[in-house]
Amino acid sequence: MEAIVRLKEIYYNRNGRAILSDVSWVIERGQHWALLGANGSGKSTLLKIIAGYDWASAGQVEVLGRHYGQCNLPDLRKHIGLVSTSLEHNIPINDTALEVVESGIDASLGLYRDFSQNEKETARSMLAMVNAEGFADQPYGTLSQGEQQRVLIARAMVNRPHLLILDEPCNGLDPGAKEHFLSDLSRLANHREAPTMVMVTHYIEEIDPWINWVMVLKNGEVLANGRKADVLNTFTLSRTFGMDVLVKKEGLRYYLRF
Repeated sequence: MEAIVRLKEIYYNRNGRAILSDVSWVIERGQHWALLGANGSGKSTLLKIIAGYDWASAGQVEVLGRHYGQCNLPDLRKHIGLVSTSLEHNIPINDTALEVVESGIDASLGLYRDFSQNEKETARSMLAMVNAEGFADQPYGTLSQGEQQRVLIARAMVNRPHLLILDEPCNGLDPGAKEHFLSDLSRLANHREAPTMVMVTHYIEEIDPWINWVMVLKNGEVLANGRKADVLNTFTLSRTFGMDVLVKKEGLRYYLRF
């Protein structure tokens, strides 16, 4: 199969401290992954490197067939959808939900040109895909956190990316909003135009059935990498979180018990 992401021996140092060490990872087209690990394990840093917003100290990064350091990153980023907390905090709160999605066409924060009718219709269709068309004309700042997350997903999808990166997208959501949001992600993952998706989390309860592959980081190193059923077990996750845990599967989801 075609590799969407190919990382080889990635190292990342910050202020003399190793954040990532010898990380290799291959993500093939159509696979949906969870990147799991405790706080500070290097998850968000790794995704910033994949998305082209940070540089590895050493190693090789290839995304969508292009080698970092030898390609036009601004152009490549248009094919990578990214939803992250840092992005969320920089969205103009007075822009409507539709305008927020339109800004994703140019990968900008805010609007700097008039969009064509076709572009506006594309943005509306992305809102409809995540059940957010009902508040397309409402200011982003007036929406609930769950609604804002749906808008950011639509923004990330507006250029129909080949890769969608979700950096802890459930942070701050109450239990009900989280379940609705996970349902939206499941619907998107099963859509015929779905991109390859990678979600960062430190809660295995958020790893829904549409995710079939899991990589686990611990202290910046790969602890486990493979099919979900092979990775989400008591032994691996006890090592991941540095304490004795019990992994239980209830229905199609996994849960930690202490």
